[in-house]
Amino acid sequence: MFGNLFEEEDEEGVSPSPSGRVAKGGEEPPPPRGRVNLSGIKNQGGTCYLNSLLQTLLFTPEFREELFNLGPEELGRLEDKDKPEAKVRVIPLELQRLFAGLLLVDQQCASTADLTDSFGWNNSEESSQHDVQELNRILFSALEHSVVGTNGSTLIHRLYHGTTVNSIVCKECGNVSQRQEDFLDLTVCVRGVCSLEGALWDMFVEEEMFEGSNLYRCAQCDRLVTAAKSAKLRKLPPFLTVSLLRFSFDFTKLERYKETGRYTFPLNIDLRPFCEQADGGDSDFSYELFSVIVHKGGCYGGHYHVYIKDIDQLGQWEPAEDDTKPKVQKKQIRACEAEVENDDPLSVLTAIIAQEPSKSVLMDQLGQKLLDKIGSSWSKKFRKQYGPIGKFLQSHSDVFILVCNGTQVALKAYPPSPLTQPPSPADQNLHPAPASDPPHRSSTNTTPEPPHQPEPEPEGCHWFDLNDSTVTSIREADIEKQFQGKESAYMLFYRKTTLQRPIEALKNPQYKVPPHLLEMAMEENRKLQQRREEFEASNNTVELRLHLAPCYRLENGALQPINPEPGGVTMLSFDRRKTVGDLRLTIYQIQELWEGDMALTMAKSLPAGLHLYNTLTEDDLSLYSSGIYTSADLFVWNGREVSGAALLTGAEWEPVLLTVVRPSLGDEAEDGHQNGVGAEETRGGVENGASVLRREARGFAGGATLGEVREALGEPRESLLCQEKRAGKRGGEEGGGASGWRVFPPEDMQRTLKELALKDGDSLLVLESNSFDSSVFSRSGDVVTVTTPSDCRWLQVEFRPQGRDGERDKDEKRKKAMVPATGIMLLSEVKQRAMEELQLQELLSGVDCCLRQVDHTGKLLPPVCEELSVRDSGIRLMTSLTLCPGTAPKATQLFLHYCVGTAPPAGLQWEIIMEKTCTVKECLKTMLKAAGLDGDSWHLRKLDWCEEVGDPLMEEDASLLELKFSQGDTVVITEGQLPPKGFLKLSVWQYIDQSDGSKVSMETEVNHSAESSPDVQRPKLMIAVGHAKVELRSVGQVEIQDEATLEDLKAQVLTLPALQSVCVPTPAFLRVWQLEGQRLTRIIRGRQNTLSKLKLSCGTDLCVQPLQSEEDLGPKEVMLRIQMGVPGERWYYPPEELMWDASRDSSPRSLRSALAAYYGLSPDSLLLAKHYPDKHTWETLSNWSQQVSKRKKKKKAESLLGAPFHLKDGDIIGVKNLLIDSNREFITSQDEQSQQRLREQAEQRRKGGQASGCAANQGEAPEKKTGPNKTRKPEVALSINVGMFR
Repeated sequence: MFGNLFEEEDEEGVSPSPSGRVAKGGEEPPPPRGRVNLSGIKNQGGTCYLNSLLQTLLFTPEFREELFNLGPEELGRLEDKDKPEAKVRVIPLELQRLFAGLLLVDQQCASTADLTDSFGWNNSEESSQHDVQELNRILFSALEHSVVGTNGSTLIHRLYHGTTVNSIVCKECGNVSQRQEDFLDLTVCVRGVCSLEGALWDMFVEEEMFEGSNLYRCAQCDRLVTAAKSAKLRKLPPFLTVSLLRFSFDFTKLERYKETGRYTFPLNIDLRPFCEQADGGDSDFSYELFSVIVHKGGCYGGHYHVYIKDIDQLGQWEPAEDDTKPKVQKKQIRACEAEVENDDPLSVLTAIIAQEPSKSVLMDQLGQKLLDKIGSSWSKKFRKQYGPIGKFLQSHSDVFILVCNGTQVALKAYPPSPLTQPPSPADQNLHPAPASDPPHRSSTNTTPEPPHQPEPEPEGCHWFDLNDSTVTSIREADIEKQFQGKESAYMLFYRKTTLQRPIEALKNPQYKVPPHLLEMAMEENRKLQQRREEFEASNNTVELRLHLAPCYRLENGALQPINPEPGGVTMLSFDRRKTVGDLRLTIYQIQELWEGDMALTMAKSLPAGLHLYNTLTEDDLSLYSSGIYTSADLFVWNGREVSGAALLTGAEWEPVLLTVVRPSLGDEAEDGHQNGVGAEETRGGVENGASVLRREARGFAGGATLGEVREALGEPRESLLCQEKRAGKRGGEEGGGASGWRVFPPEDMQRTLKELALKDGDSLLVLESNSFDSSVFSRSGDVVTVTTPSDCRWLQVEFRPQGRDGERDKDEKRKKAMVPATGIMLLSEVKQRAMEELQLQELLSGVDCCLRQVDHTGKLLPPVCEELSVRDSGIRLMTSLTLCPGTAPKATQLFLHYCVGTAPPAGLQWEIIMEKTCTVKECLKTMLKAAGLDGDSWHLRKLDWCEEVGDPLMEEDASLLELKFSQGDTVVITEGQLPPKGFLKLSVWQYIDQSDGSKVSMETEVNHSAESSPDVQRPKLMIAVGHAKVELRSVGQVEIQDEATLEDLKAQVLTLPALQSVCVPTPAFLRVWQLEGQRLTRIIRGRQNTLSKLKLSCGTDLCVQPLQSEEDLGPKEVMLRIQMGVPGERWYYPPEELMWDASRDSSPRSLRSALAAYYGLSPDSLLLAKHYPDKHTWETLSNWSQQVSKRKKKKKAESLLGAPFHLKDGDIIGVKNLLIDSNREFITSQDEQSQQRLREQAEQRRKGGQASGCAANQGEAPEKKTGPNKTRKPEVALSINVGMFR
């Protein structure tokens, strides 16, 4: 009918369901029901219209009970639906299960996935919204067909069926012509009418006259006569459904629009004036409103929710937050609260806890509630005078009491107990109170009332707003708000006032529910309770690594294990709700031989070794309050010394692992290797004993000065210490072999390593005064240059005429030429110089020729694009090129090989140049024409990296650029039609981190390996990760079924030949990223999730990263790269990875607590910000609250996973320690330079646009630019598939 006319869109209205259809088998159990004790329904993406109608049917008790009366003997059993001979009526059975779950199962919202599967809907139909009026008719039709031959075959007819009669009276002879029509719902007009009564009056009271040119042919008079037409209601159903025609079509503008004018409807209506027979009592024509389906949005998109009157009083109605206090007292109460917060924190905390229904607050939520109440945190308002909030609570033990092992605080006057706790919704549903009991009586309600009592609950039935998974209480007056506007009533449901409910049905959700459905609900509640208990237990169990002091010694500023075997680490599983004293007692029991005091100190494994931070001194605090999380390292010692050496603890004494570089003779370096020093030579050797560089890793305390480091190295005071220059171009980039080092000035000798911003992996060059006698080292001011004497600014070009591959020219000098070249020289210039050197101008006059590389087998590689420079084309200096006849591709073209039937070299191979924008279909047509083939039964396949024929190219309309074709790829023309889909082919890249300190030796090592290794080089890609560059190297492709799991994918990736040298014990040591647009977008997680469930499609690029430990991320664990700011500097320490669990709390407070535990600092001393690499800006993460709407004043804590931050895997988080760093600005000088570059680029684009605009004004007027029209999906009729049961 309407198709997907009402599809939900962002610009009109969005469903508030946060997650849509939830995947089955999730680790976290669904939350229990809310305080209203009613269950919502999950939105599967666009099923809010279905949810609203289902809730209306559920709260129609007569319909619900008639459905429950149909037993398994009539409908069958769902367990038998897959049996071929079974007669199972799936739709009513699934509807019964859904209704029973909504009534009895203790969960916040139920799923309609099984019901929509019984409809025969697929994912696209579940994500597309339809008209709820259309669904009402189709669902009733499907139910009627599903219950044919049962006692419920007349269910819809008895409850919703009504009739109207249309009459035409002849004014000449009085003859009456009547026609009866059936209806399940009345469709009334909205346009031009202001109320429902007015629309019914126009339909069933007003007469339409046939007169003038519009006469009626009377059958009795047998001629055109004047007549009057009218309609009346003949039979009224028990339940009257009214559909409002709010959507119309403007024939002038040729577009749809929504009527948003005021349209009233009564809560009670008398239909006597509109009926054919007016005899009978008033109750026979009286109806009361019990459901209003509301549509929010426009005619092209929106969202449905429903207002429902709880006829059976199943929910627990509660007033809105603003209505709990009298309006006349609000200003006085606010003034009193403001006075309290300024005077006494004891009163503020007491008021916060007293306002909670349970008279208790979680410790980790008390700070946020204090911030919401007074607008300031404890640290800013009271900490200076009263100390930490934990100690303040303990010092007022006469007022407060810590319960649940210190994780919760309550008032001592109202201690929490099982008697004062409200019963769970599951207990209320499965064990309801007797119907004769008053709704407010409770024998356990002995808790004194708070000072301000909420307004008493009104008697009778109450109204609720059921908005997908959210259920809230509303007042009857709120219905008037839906009379008009973009959010207005769309369908009305009335019931006869004569329909009375039995007293035993009130407040009894089990009423008329079949026993087998009661057992199902009880079993589901038992499983849910068990899952919640297991989840709570596992969520509060932390794995601790205990490091014992007798197994360690102090070396190089850090703790090193005495025995390299991992015997000094003891794994301990412990409940974080217990106290530090309980943990200390447990360790005493494990270590029976321990003598003396025992101190527990937070530790962290750093590259230099183990380092200690803060010591746990308060035994009464829980592990949760102490900031101890899973996988935390604890060092067990006496608190004074380790192996006789005193320890320096804290973040300021973090050790730094430096790479000490010294000049050495070649024989000394060789001796060093034999003695096991661990040094390595860099930059290659130099003949006749020239100097090389020896490297050695040494650790130093971060608080040590540079002069102390020099003394620890045993170097004289005259020695120079140099740091490798971080910025600037390397000589190797232009073909040179030089590297620059900055000499530390004398005043830096008194500065610490932290102040000098030295980080793990940095290189420290130690030179003596006689080192500059060698030609390798030269000094200019404060810069030392290390130069290798290799002249490498050249390219060798060899001429190879066509057809003479096996011949050897007698004149070798004419065939080869050394062409001086640099990285920025164009290849066309290189070719021109080579032709001049080889004197080939006359020989190659008028002949196209190109430059090609040659692999180790002598095979010619694809021609290089001569429009590019040497560096941009990927050609390294000091390599060879071949000059041969042929055409070089342009920057917009691709050089491809193709063959027919089989892969080369079995078949004949040709070469062709195609445009990158050419589609697969056009490419196939061109190749067939060049090969002399015709016909339509051909398709293309791409040769993979194994030189084997790969998957067929399924997307014929995709361009070669979109399919990521590269120069030299081979395409195979295969006979036959395209094969069917069903498998995935994924490209795999290897993550290679180059952020270590071995940059001095990497270029030489890569160059030497390239010259000596005969392997073909694999494609590489450099991407930005924060302020660093990371290399991605292609390792090939994998073919795998889309139903395979992520663990299967990792195992298959490890079988690639290019990854055989990578040491990965198990697939769990491998992290898989998704690569999109040269960016690492997300980590693929879930070992047992299938690739189709992970939304991986054919052609997806994946990046694998080997790890040092196993990793199994949860669905809401986020991998963040955190950078601690260098105190007093505009720079950061190297990024570190932090796994942040945001499943329970995704607020900034949770992230700040995790970082505080990671660094061993106080959460109040940290300032956080997120880095945006595209704009080179930082945005501070702070605790703030936002209002949901103007009517609902409830405040919701900010989630970092949503707007505006949208934290995801790989994001950079900057951290400032305000205790030692007064600089609150996160931006660096590099960010400012990048911002300036972006502004210049924008200015150039603006000037270019103005220039084009001026040119257009001088010529023809440019076309008027219109906004892009949003293409909408084709409208598809809604349908429900029903089996045949006649």
